[in-house]
Amino acid sequence: MSDGSNLEISADGIAALNSPDIDWWEMFADDAFLASPYEKLSVIREKAPVQFDPVSGIYFVLGYPEYKKMALSTDMGRDTRLWSGGWYNPENKKADPVGYELYNTIQPQMTNANAPHHRRMRDVYEKAFRRTDIQALIPMIEDECRKILDTLPFEQSFNFMQTVADPLSRNISKRIFNIPKSMDADLARWVDALSVIGNVIIAPQQKQDALKALTEFRNYVRERMASGIDDPNDGFFGATIKAYTDGVMDEDECLNNLMTLISGGIATATLLGNGLLTLLRHPDQFELLRRNPELMETAIEEMLRFEPGCSFILRVAIDDYQCGDVLIPQGALAIGLVTAIGRDPRTYKDPDRFDVTRYPNPHVVFGVGAHICIGKALVRLTARVLFNALMDRFGRIELAGEPEWWKHRADQHGLNALPITLGNA
Repeated sequence: MSDGSNLEISADGIAALNSPDIDWWEMFADDAFLASPYEKLSVIREKAPVQFDPVSGIYFVLGYPEYKKMALSTDMGRDTRLWSGGWYNPENKKADPVGYELYNTIQPQMTNANAPHHRRMRDVYEKAFRRTDIQALIPMIEDECRKILDTLPFEQSFNFMQTVADPLSRNISKRIFNIPKSMDADLARWVDALSVIGNVIIAPQQKQDALKALTEFRNYVRERMASGIDDPNDGFFGATIKAYTDGVMDEDECLNNLMTLISGGIATATLLGNGLLTLLRHPDQFELLRRNPELMETAIEEMLRFEPGCSFILRVAIDDYQCGDVLIPQGALAIGLVTAIGRDPRTYKDPDRFDVTRYPNPHVVFGVGAHICIGKALVRLTARVLFNALMDRFGRIELAGEPEWWKHRADQHGLNALPITLGNA
């Protein structure tokens, strides 16, 4: 990330937060930390729930109440163009033209917009993602789960991520957006290349690859919108075309919103992988869930809290914002560290214990407030259908080796490989 040390931050603010003993960037690049960040973040949170990094000028929010208030505040927004030390800074634009083009191109969309533009765009899609409307997708999700489960080997190790979680999430996206199977390879490549955009450390080649993928993905969406195959009164492409025709969204907003929605399956894949691994590491809770399948909804919420797929949630100070005892100045970037927030003992009793009966469970994996994840109901529903189907079919599900976590991905927390074996009880 860019050096934000030029931000004007009050001396009192820095004194209260300054953590020169913490090398945040070395920590975020450490594979061991990325695989299991909880203990280290707990120690840091105990010192102060809001920390300031003098190297980058970034504030890190590790406490649950501090994050929730920040996420609900109108003084904090999602438009990173307002970040004084960020990619939109003229000096950074000159120093990193590829990064600037990448972020400037992908910026116009609801995820990155502040009010009122966020609500203007979100209204185009929100109804289709309501829980009651998502229920209509159950037969399709069950069908996609069945097709994959029918192919799984019996009493033979395989990679759950490669064989189940990743293809299932992509297949569901393709069904929802009516994307042909011939697009499989391109879609997987685009989503993978673009998934690094939220990371704190991005290599120059990753930026080049992401920009290439972004250009190709946007071209596909643009051509699809112009093809005339979508009914303006039906589906996500149709809703987008209508919004464009009616002047609700411009072309860049249409392209980027559709692209992000299509790519949203990554949240499903991380929940499926992280959730199954957590169950396998806690056999008593897995057995409790098998005996009481009505606990599935609370179990999924606990999977999301305990081993979240999202690690960072960004906000930029639109105006000076008082975060607990700390003043975050206008133009500063604040990052909510989800893996710390979800283990805050001030909010969760015995936070390091995985408990499928935990209720209430007000985790923040999907965000809080106006920018809460629009696809959260679909993610939860897919997990519920798949986990129920796995338990119904296979009396024995076991780890068959060490899982492999993503490396060099501080913003997200997911698995490359989860080796398992299926069999009878």
